[in-house]
Parts: sequence; structure tokens; C-alpha cells
Amino acid sequence: MAKMDRAAVLALQMALKEIGFDAGPEDGILGPRTRGAAGDYLAAKEAPSTIAPVRFTGAGRRLKDIDLPRIGAQIGVGEDELHAVMDVEARGSGFDGQGRLAMLFEPHVFYRELGPGADRDRAVAQGLAYRRWGTRAYPKDSYPRLLAAIRIDEEAALRSASWGLPQMMGFNAEMIGYPTARAMVEAFTQSEDVQLQGMVDYIVAAGLDDELRRHDWAGFAQGYNGPSYRTHGYHTKLRTAFLKWDRIPDTPYHAAA
Repeated sequence: MAKMDRAAVLALQMALKEIGFDAGPEDGILGPRTRGAAGDYLAAKEAPSTIAPVRFTGAGRRLKDIDLPRIGAQIGVGEDELHAVMDVEARGSGFDGQGRLAMLFEPHVFYRELGPGADRDRAVAQGLAYRRWGTRAYPKDSYPRLLAAIRIDEEAALRSASWGLPQMMGFNAEMIGYPTARAMVEAFTQSEDVQLQGMVDYIVAAGLDDELRRHDWAGFAQGYNGPSYRTHGYHTKLRTAFLKWDRIPDTPYHAAA
């Protein structure tokens, strides 16, 4: 290792510590522990990664008409109820114009998911995390910010975005039966019906399937959107959407015996 002045060694020690390498005390002395930590870092950087990067594109299959009554039948509702929820709570497509899984990265959630420490400090410094929603305007494409966040902490980054047709937050992955946010994201890349299934699984996990079956739109909106649902009129939007779809003939569907 080339000769370094004390300030440069101190900066190296601080940088190594921040990324998890024990360089010993931050004293500006290029001793054995600092040399060893620097060597470990270089070896790790040059080693081939054994973990494949997360996939944001897959088969990308779109919803078919039969998917709504088929999935709705699992919880005793028809396609009209699911259409209503999708109209109000979901985005228009599960995939973007480049075939990637539709996604919105939320820096205020990333701030929370990272928790205190060096990783959060790095994210804040890069403009990838902040304490409160609305601190900055969102860019048209969230993927560059997501990819930068992944370089800090992949799972925390994936948990901090909403995904696909149902705009499912990554931190809800376990709630709907996935072991990790990454597992949910990669499953969602396959098809919009997998995404719709995730939305229905969330409705069940949140205990809102009874409200949906009863057409208790206020109860459903309160559980799905929180106590401010009346401010935004989610309950009336759901009712209006349901009445619209109720006037349209349903797709013929008969559940297998």
C-alpha cells in the first residue's frame, strides 16, 4: 500500500468503518488492522457476487376478464367488488412503458426502514431518504432512485416502494405470504393476476373481506385507507365505482366443484 498522510489514513479508516470493515481506532495510523481491513474490502469488491440482482421484468402477463371473478370467488365476492377496489385503490397498469413492474419509491419510508445509523446517513446525504412525506417532489421515473437505494440496502429499498397494480408496499410482503419484499417483487413481475391475488390476500389479512362482502364501503375505506378516508371521499368513490360495474354484465364464471 502506498504511503499515505495521516489525514488520508483517517479518512480511509472512517470510510472502512462506515461500510462494515474493522479498521481499528480512527487514529490516522496505517497499522496492521487498517491494512487488513483495506485488503478485506478490496478482496470483497473483486469477488464475484453469488446473489443475482433483483429482477424487475418477467413474463408481464396482463389481467384477463376471467381473473377477477376467479380470484374474487376465493373470498365470496364478484368481479364488481374487485373492479370497484381497483378503480379507487389501484393504478391502471401493473407494468410501466418499459415492461418493468410499476413502482413508486417512497424516500420517507426508506428513512424509516433503514433506522438510525450510517446507512441512513448515506441515504439522506444522497437525497434518497428523508423524515417526512412531501419533502421533495417525486421524479417521473422512480427506478434510478430505487437502484441507488438498493446499493445501500436492497431489502430496505424494496420494502420502501409500492409495487404493481395494487400499489402494494414492499413492507406488506410478509402480510400477504411472501418471505421477503424481493420475493414479492419478483412474483409480481410475472403477471397482473398475481398482483391482484396479492391485493385480495391483503384484504383478507387486514380483515376487510367481511366489509367488502357487505358493501360496507365506509368500513372498508377506513381499514384500507386509514382514518382520513372521509376527507378524500374514498367510501363514496368505492360505492360509485361498484354501482357503475354492477350495471355492466359480468364475465360468465363457474367455480370448479
